[in-house]
Amino acid sequence: MSKALARALAAEYAAVYAYGVIGARTSGNLRLRANAGFDAHRARRDQLRTLIIQRGEKPEEPAPTYQLPFEVATPAQAVRLAAQIEDGVLAAYLELAADPDPGLRQLAAQAMQECALRGYGWRPAIPAFPGMPAAAQGGPTPGVTDPTPVPPATIGQ
Repeated sequence: MSKALARALAAEYAAVYAYGVIGARTSGNLRLRANAGFDAHRARRDQLRTLIIQRGEKPEEPAPTYQLPFEVATPAQAVRLAAQIEDGVLAAYLELAADPDPGLRQLAAQAMQECALRGYGWRPAIPAFPGMPAAAQGGPTPGVTDPTPVPPATIGQ
């Protein structure tokens, strides 16, 4: 089994474990999203295991437990962990995306896209110019209009 394939499987094992913790620390819509992440990583894990077996190899078994990068006691910490886990799994698939097998490259690309989408969904909204005070960003000010007409843009002049 290639090292890249083994790393992707190990990352999926860790993600399934982490999403179990995330689900236990959340409720409502957050728990629904955690359950969806759990299901997605479990399905991807099963897909990788099947692929390895079809290649005549024996997949590694998951560890009995995993060390989380920080304590997860609150919903906010669970959300932070979910975003971090998605980044980690995405990184594990990067190496697999360079495999000579086009089927593995396609699988890796799809998995990375899914991780990026889920990871983005766990992050708070980012302002257009992070770090800049909202008043200085030059956006429209509610209740204030500019009476100066703006001519339409023309092309080729």
